Amino acid sequence: MFRFFENLVDPYAPYSPNDTPPRRLLPFLFQYARPFRGVFVLATVTSVLTASIEIGLIAAMGWVVDILEGDPAQVWGAHGLTLMALGFFLLFLRPLLNALDVALLNQAIMPNLGTLIRYRAHAHVLRQSVGWFENDFAGRIANRIMQTPPAAGEVAFQTFDAVTFSLAYIVGAVLLLGDSDPRLTIPLLGWMILYGLLIRWTVRNVSPASKASADARSLVTGRVVDAYTNVQSVKMFAHDDRELDYAKEAIEKARQTFMREMRLYTTMDLALNALNGLLVVGVVGLALTLWMQGNATAGVVAAATALVLRLNAMTGWIMWATTSLFRELGIVQEGMETIAQPITLRDTPDAQPLRLTDGRIELKVLSHHYGQASGGLDHVTLTIPAGQKVGLVGRSGAGKSTLVKLLLRFYDPEAGQILIDGQDVTRVTQASLREGIGMVQQDSSLLHRSVRDNILYGRPDATEAEMIAAARQAHAHDFILGLRDAEGRAGYDAQVGERGVKLSGGQRQRISLARVILKNAPILLLDEATSALDSEVEAAIQDTLYGMMEGKTVIAIAHRLSTIAHMDRILVLDGGRIAEDGPHEVLLARGGLYASFWARQSGGFLALDHPEDDTDTDTATDTDSGEAAE
Repeated sequence: MFRFFENLVDPYAPYSPNDTPPRRLLPFLFQYARPFRGVFVLATVTSVLTASIEIGLIAAMGWVVDILEGDPAQVWGAHGLTLMALGFFLLFLRPLLNALDVALLNQAIMPNLGTLIRYRAHAHVLRQSVGWFENDFAGRIANRIMQTPPAAGEVAFQTFDAVTFSLAYIVGAVLLLGDSDPRLTIPLLGWMILYGLLIRWTVRNVSPASKASADARSLVTGRVVDAYTNVQSVKMFAHDDRELDYAKEAIEKARQTFMREMRLYTTMDLALNALNGLLVVGVVGLALTLWMQGNATAGVVAAATALVLRLNAMTGWIMWATTSLFRELGIVQEGMETIAQPITLRDTPDAQPLRLTDGRIELKVLSHHYGQASGGLDHVTLTIPAGQKVGLVGRSGAGKSTLVKLLLRFYDPEAGQILIDGQDVTRVTQASLREGIGMVQQDSSLLHRSVRDNILYGRPDATEAEMIAAARQAHAHDFILGLRDAEGRAGYDAQVGERGVKLSGGQRQRISLARVILKNAPILLLDEATSALDSEVEAAIQDTLYGMMEGKTVIAIAHRLSTIAHMDRILVLDGGRIAEDGPHEVLLARGGLYASFWARQSGGFLALDHPEDDTDTDTATDTDSGEAAE
């Protein structure tokens, strides 16, 4: 039975992604709830029926009280069959309806709605651009992906378990009392008006208060995760206390916002108790008065008393359920700040897979300043023939990383074009573009998975032999065999830790190289690919890199100029423009920027004595690549 209800909705069913999700709350929720429409209708019906049965049982109790005034033998003779039918209904039919109601909520809706939202929200966020991620905390994004689905599930649960049930129950109570004596509805309707005003006041105040609490909790999460992610820097500078104070500021803000929220609940609870006293006294007192006047039976008094006592017990639950509903809606609204952001970097509707034939790269009057007045690239025109190896040098902020990010389409250029084999990179699918490009970065970030998983990330369908061959070529195989993690997994099965923290910088770099070797893409981008290696390993890896470059179009960013001196061509970027272009010997003979860099380098490092603003977000390593030899 459980499995039947659990499989009513498939949270992983194919769907059409929405690049511009609704920014308003209800349309946002309705978008995710669409696969549950049938289940929601059925849950509404069962909730209303359950409430109606509860009212019916109270009416039946009043009827039983009235028939008990007669002779027992006559009562059984006249009503025995009805009493037996009522007992059968209570023993069998009512539990079946209740089981259906509970199964729809607990098995069909709760597990699947949250899963569907989390899966689709994660899919949406993964489609965001690199620039989008650079503008937020990874911890805060993850926190919203984790918090929003259960909050939305709680909204659905409270809607059907409390709101729908209580509305049906109150309507039924009015009808029941009105059928007994219309005058009994007067105190009930008066109480309903006051109760509605209290709910309105609570919701209007709790919703923003709960959103403020959720925002404050996210701030705490962001600061804590930031410290944990950069724990090496925290320890290196001995700033444990500073980080604790930084977190304490956010923690205290969360405490203050939560206290303000809880004051609302206390006020609500006090007002609710006063209202419930009015309800009991008003309805039961009026029923007793009518009975004493001979205008109501004992059964009516019993039913009215049972009804208001039941309402008295329910009002606190309804109020908490309602405030919980709006509190969870506040959490969903906070999550929408991340989940509902539109995808701005998209494939065009007619985008086709990139057809890589030669690997020719053309830049046509390319400009990108990240929306600012300077920095980045400025009117760069460049052609890199297929198979050519190009070295890229320049001071920090010259535009090197911008060129690479535009080539990978992490950003769209503000002006101009990039063509690969004659195809505009903004008009081909992003996946096919990046599949055709291999890149080794200076900051070799690995996934928190096994060594095998990290290498196979380059080509998941590669064989074990191909993976090991790539590791050998990257001079990684021997040290990989000696790895062992805390769980006892060894070699290629060993876990590398978050961002590869369990490995040395050189080991991470060699695994990254193995990954790119295995990918074997026609275009190769190298960003200080050997900077994390010691001299002996670097010398061996250089031969590997030159082997990797054969038959590929290569762009290599370097501050250690000796690593690119043998390139076919060297481009010197300065102020976002190409200042010099030519082979190593020609640029040296010219006596320009490149010659001055070469003359002033120490150990082959580019001197950066006049750094510019790093608006193009060149990696931080640009600014600490070495000191110039004076």
